[in-house]
Amino acid sequence: MSALVDVLSWGCLLAGGTFCAIGALGLVRMPDFYTRMHAASVTDTLGAGLMLLGMLLQAGPNLVSVKLIMIGLLIFFTSPAATHALAKAARERGLQPLLASEEDPSKR
Repeated sequence: MSALVDVLSWGCLLAGGTFCAIGALGLVRMPDFYTRMHAASVTDTLGAGLMLLGMLLQAGPNLVSVKLIMIGLLIFFTSPAATHALAKAARERGLQPLLASEEDPSKR
């Protein structure tokens, strides 16, 4: 049973790290603020959740598990709220999203 928990834990940790790396790549590759913000927020929330799940499996039933669950809930609720606040602030400051018709054809 311990080997199964280790395999599941490492699978979650590796998947979470992969999602975070993909989010970082999205920050570099996406064309404007809104798509960069979306790529970072979605993948980082999922990546952090998977990494916390992997650590939770390793911790077992104790006080550390409760702390990891609290951290997961904090990330789950604050990350989307912060992303929404950033998008709303950018929109109110006049930052317009890049539309498909406005893209420079030479950059494709």
